[in-house]
Amino acid sequence: MADLLGTELSEEKEAEIELKRRQKRPWDELHKSAKIGLTAELPETLGFYDISAVRREQQQEQSADPSLSRFIAAELTRGYFLEHNEAKYTERRERVYTCMRIPKELEKLMIFGFFLCVDAFLYVFTLLPLRVLLAVLRLLTLPCCGFSGSRLLQPAQVCDVLKGLILVLCFSMMHYVDYSMMYHLIRGQSVIKLYLIYNMLEVADRLFSSFGQDILDALYWTATEPKERKRDSIGVIPHFIMAVFYVFLHAILIMVQASTLNVAFNSHNKSLLTIMMSNNFVEIKGSVFKKFEKNNLFQMSNSDIKERFTSYVLLLIVCLRNMEQFAWNPDHLWVLFPDVLMVVLSEVAVDIIKHAFITKFNDITADVYSEYRASLAFDLVSSRQKNACTDYSDSVARRMGFIPLPLAVLLIRVVMSSVKVQGALSYTCVFLFYLGLVSLKVLNSIVLLGKSCVYVKRANMEDKLFERPSTAPPSSGKPPSKTDPPSSSSSSSSSVTTQPIPRTDFRPPTPPPEPEQPLPSLSKEEEGEAQAASELKHRTPKEDLLEIDRFTICGNRID
Repeated sequence: MADLLGTELSEEKEAEIELKRRQKRPWDELHKSAKIGLTAELPETLGFYDISAVRREQQQEQSADPSLSRFIAAELTRGYFLEHNEAKYTERRERVYTCMRIPKELEKLMIFGFFLCVDAFLYVFTLLPLRVLLAVLRLLTLPCCGFSGSRLLQPAQVCDVLKGLILVLCFSMMHYVDYSMMYHLIRGQSVIKLYLIYNMLEVADRLFSSFGQDILDALYWTATEPKERKRDSIGVIPHFIMAVFYVFLHAILIMVQASTLNVAFNSHNKSLLTIMMSNNFVEIKGSVFKKFEKNNLFQMSNSDIKERFTSYVLLLIVCLRNMEQFAWNPDHLWVLFPDVLMVVLSEVAVDIIKHAFITKFNDITADVYSEYRASLAFDLVSSRQKNACTDYSDSVARRMGFIPLPLAVLLIRVVMSSVKVQGALSYTCVFLFYLGLVSLKVLNSIVLLGKSCVYVKRANMEDKLFERPSTAPPSSGKPPSKTDPPSSSSSSSSSVTTQPIPRTDFRPPTPPPEPEQPLPSLSKEEEGEAQAASELKHRTPKEDLLEIDRFTICGNRID
């Protein structure tokens, strides 16, 4: 009997264990057919059969058994979703688009700045001689016309005469410098020494350009400063000697640069030219990995414009000297063309790469170059107004560091030594060439002025052009920007550094004072009371406090 009871209990226990096992894995019987049936034995959650929970449990059991094949399969089938970090990838795409826009926007700025330099450079050869001639005629006809006014010459005419004298003196001094001897002296040096000399000349040229315009401005201001002011300068003549000395030294430095480049062009293996071109790419290393703000990038852009224009003038000098040596044979020009093209393309490629990575590393958009172009256009338009503070050629020189006088002296020296002018026909050709330069200068100025007005209008900076000049001291020379405060003014032309006069038209008009009525006659007592009441009415709080303190002190003394 006991055995029968124990057997029944063990059977019930086995049936209960089997039921629990089937509730946990109800598809064991259907495992081979790969089908899962919804039977009453599946676990139920809130009235629904939880198939996903069963599958997750099955996957956990399978993953508990690691194997190399399962790891490789997981690596091959692993997925990810880029939309989970949408902002990051959108920013990366915008950086790519910015780098693609940099060449176009940069070259627009470079082309506009290049023609600004052309305009300032042609001014020295075309309009400056005519302006000097007009100033001299004014001085000669002054006794006949009579002296009227406080000045013999206007400030602009004084500056023109000083520029003309500097050009004449420096050109006469350059005749004592032998270009051919300098060329052969440089050619006798080794390649490495010439490479070092060229690098030193580039550094010296930047230093001369940064300080040269200050010397010229000091001369112009010393010569045109009003006489009634107290002067604390050393005088016009010492400043003039300093300016002549500076222009002469800078012209010699540019001549050595041109001679070195000419030696590189005429070397047989072109090793020096290759080293000099590779030196441009070294510039990328020195500038790309530095922190740049927008103002610093603007200064670098202006420096690149000036450097590119100077390189083109140096290439022109090299071509003139080589063509003279080969009796102006046009076939030799095609021999020089590949080297000239290599120099130009290397300059353009270096500028594009440098600016593309600077804008990338400093998170600067490509639209900043249109702002730089608008700043240069604003300088040009403001210098063309009636009451301008400076000449447009000088404003370009201050902004870009490009000083046309030394380069003009050298070019005149090279052209006059390379081209022989003899006979009436030659002089006629020279005169026609001069008329062509004047026409080119006028056409270039008109186009630049029109483009500048368009750029200023797009940048919403035209309101500053019609503000009146202020009596405040001149600004520190920062580029005008859209965020600069407007300035005060007194005439229709103007300056960026002025503040607008506050408007008063919105205030209500002040009513006219009422006519005083005659007071009735009062007795002496009434007049004394009225006077006391008036004094009490107009007494200030400070007087009341003083009165209280006086009575307090008197009371303390009485006590």
